[in-house]
Amino acid sequence: MINYIIQVILFQILFLTIYDFFLSKETFFTKNRWYLLSTPILSFLLPLIKIPTFQKAVPQEYIVYLPEVVISPETVIQKSTWYQSINYIDIIFAIGVIVFTVVFLSKLIQIFKLINSYKLVRKVGYTLVLIPNQSKAFSFFNYIFLGEEIPENQKEQIIAHELVHSTQKHSLDLLLFEFLKIIMWFNPMIFIYQKRITLVHEYISDEVAIKNEPKENYINKLLSSFFQVEDIAFINQFYKQTLIKKRIIMMKKKQSKKMNQLKYLVLIPVLTSMLLYTSCADNELKEISISKKEVQTIHRNQEGVLVSEKGKKETYLDNFIGREAPIGAKKISINDLSNNEREEYEIMKNKIEERVKDSPEFAEIFSFHLYKMPNGRNASAMLMKLDRTTKKTEKRSSKDSSVNILKIEKAPTFPGCEEGDKNCLHKNIQQHFSENFDTNLPDNLGLSSGKKRVFVGFKIDKNGEVIDLQARAPHPEIKEEVLRVMSSLPKMIPGENKDGKVVVSYNIPFTILVN
Repeated sequence: MINYIIQVILFQILFLTIYDFFLSKETFFTKNRWYLLSTPILSFLLPLIKIPTFQKAVPQEYIVYLPEVVISPETVIQKSTWYQSINYIDIIFAIGVIVFTVVFLSKLIQIFKLINSYKLVRKVGYTLVLIPNQSKAFSFFNYIFLGEEIPENQKEQIIAHELVHSTQKHSLDLLLFEFLKIIMWFNPMIFIYQKRITLVHEYISDEVAIKNEPKENYINKLLSSFFQVEDIAFINQFYKQTLIKKRIIMMKKKQSKKMNQLKYLVLIPVLTSMLLYTSCADNELKEISISKKEVQTIHRNQEGVLVSEKGKKETYLDNFIGREAPIGAKKISINDLSNNEREEYEIMKNKIEERVKDSPEFAEIFSFHLYKMPNGRNASAMLMKLDRTTKKTEKRSSKDSSVNILKIEKAPTFPGCEEGDKNCLHKNIQQHFSENFDTNLPDNLGLSSGKKRVFVGFKIDKNGEVIDLQARAPHPEIKEEVLRVMSSLPKMIPGENKDGKVVVSYNIPFTILVN
């Protein structure tokens, strides 16, 4: 938010600089009015505009914020007190908004009191408010306030001048800046903008008024008396000492050449530069915090709800496996990951690519995605493409009459598990492999260090026996050990379909660490 406010103020400074140096001395008063009205609004909108083309044009950099380092826990970690939790910036901002709102409302009430307290003279298109014993002269929308002490020969000139303010709705311009002053009371540019447009309003009114009488007479009448004025920022005042000199200078100035309107074209490169800056500002400094490594949570969908359970290893990313997207999760891209999460994801992705080289059908069955899980952690997800899996299963079934686990109505049951509990079956098979596999064997085979993948395929027949064991491993001895371990699986309760007991086929990957 602070970055947004700074950008708004900087853009307004730039717009005002362009106005003061290039446009303020020109007689294109109406165009200058619209310039002063549009550029502060543009300043609020430009930081919100992000053009993808500009974003791609500038290379991204990342700032990584490391976790806080506590030197002395005894002195740093203390019980927080109430004043430490207060956001003083928000309080100061709110106080400023309240104060400027009260000031604005009090001045508005002051004007309404003048309307309700003194004599009103209805005219075509406007209303005169005659103030006794005063020589005030100003306008607010269709109300023109005149002190009865103003000489009669000057009233006509004042009314003609103020009618221009009324018909061109100059009061709306000033109210706009009053509103901006309330929400950005700390921004001095808004006050400068209001002064600039107040002067342009007078230029516009003077330009129209001097068409009805000689310019010299108008200026002489303007200087002949000093009228009292209200100190209210959003009324159009006929006389104001700080503006009178500039108004006279501008009235005596020759009309600007039409060619000078080309000065407004300076806005094109300025706006382009601003859009380039705002589009790339977020990308140039993208804040990514280092995620915390925690015990991995394994998620799955079950009966319309997301079920989660803790795994054994610590990771930066959680894990999800299923046929459909995790319930209640939001899909994200790799750009939403922290550096640690991205590194972990790349390692997993490389392993998957290696597996795809050995088993091309693997890529046809599974697709890989990233999700923001309901627990706040990011997770890698492996989704099974059911249509392709089913086709492969049916093709295989026509040959060996076995049924894939995805299609089975009641899965085989591991001893000790609830009947048909697939997750319990998978968990116990993995546990059986971990407990019975000779973990020292891979270190003695001359293999390079790192993680090695082993793929095991088998079937559970109609009697619950493990049959047709197959394995692919990085070394023949490892393959033999894998077959030995898997062949020692206990007898299970066979799977069933509507036609009775069936043979169920499995494919399970294992990872072996070589030191």
